[in-house]
Amino acid sequence: MAKRIIEDLEELKTMVGQEIGVSDWIKVTQERVNTFAEATGDHQWIHVDPERAKKESPYGGPIAHGYLTMSLAPYFLQQIMEIKKKRMGVNYGLNKVRFPAPVPVGGKLRMKAEVAEIEEIKGGIQIVIKMTFEVEGQEKPCCIAEAIYRYYS
Repeated sequence: MAKRIIEDLEELKTMVGQEIGVSDWIKVTQERVNTFAEATGDHQWIHVDPERAKKESPYGGPIAHGYLTMSLAPYFLQQIMEIKKKRMGVNYGLNKVRFPAPVPVGGKLRMKAEVAEIEEIKGGIQIVIKMTFEVEGQEKPCCIAEAIYRYYS
């Protein structure tokens, strides 16, 4: 999908309730999962031991960490939108994070983004972006979260 170009924070303020866009699909590889496990110290076997996961996991194979999915939010958001006239943006936190379905290793993942709310802050705006992460071929989303960003003009 084409990146949505937003000229400035004033234009962004008009987008409450609107979908911003949808990212491209990326494949979740075992290598990516293992690298994330190394970075975080989370070596639970359902993520890093494919043979055991095939035999013992209720998912039939290894799955990605929920936080690996969340960590892809900035990558996906950069694909979805660009705000031209802003000085900077910072991640301010998250609301209501849930992982309703697993992400199987080898599956394809993407993210949809929608402007949930915006409020003015000193020097800029605070935006809540509803993020819905989907796995190709799965009806239920694998992650739903609200990301809070602050953009300064």
